[in-house]
Amino acid sequence: MKTLFIVAFLGVIVYNLGAGLYYMLVDHGSSKRTVNALTWRIGLSVVLILLVAAGMATGVIEGHGVGA
Repeated sequence: MKTLFIVAFLGVIVYNLGAGLYYMLVDHGSSKRTVNALTWRIGLSVVLILLVAAGMATGVIEGHGVGA
């Protein structure tokens, strides 16, 4: 369930990145949709990082050593 939640969260982040690209190509600077989409992407990325850090701190998510 944790993995599904994280993958879904990453999917929303990638969707917002794609929306920002689309709005940048279509609007030609006439609206703030690009800025809004990229702002949402940054905000969601920060929230995901904080959730993963909190999960690791509480023991809900177990980390593994790189190369161990």
